[in-house]
Amino acid sequence: MRTLCYSVRLESLVRISDKAFKATSFDGSSDIIPASQVFGRDYEVMKSDAYWISAWILGKKSIQYSGKKQAWFDENGRQLPTYTIERHTPEKKEAKESNVINDLKR
Repeated sequence: MRTLCYSVRLESLVRISDKAFKATSFDGSSDIIPASQVFGRDYEVMKSDAYWISAWILGKKSIQYSGKKQAWFDENGRQLPTYTIERHTPEKKEAKESNVINDLKR
């Protein structure tokens, strides 16, 4: 089973029991997050502490977060490769009568 997670920058994430964390965001809001929904620290973020938290629990909590940086995790807590598929549809061009460039012609 795969879980979608967002990288959430937090002011503090404190373990309050074996099964829960207390998360405080920079806007002052705080909430209790189950320990099973925190997938570890995001070491790519350098400005502050960021943690991988499952997307479905963030929708139910009052923590400030952004959905810009996301990743998938498996049931063992390992990050899976993320692929982005973009489709390109070329624009229609009209055929030219001649390929002669007058500036290059002798």
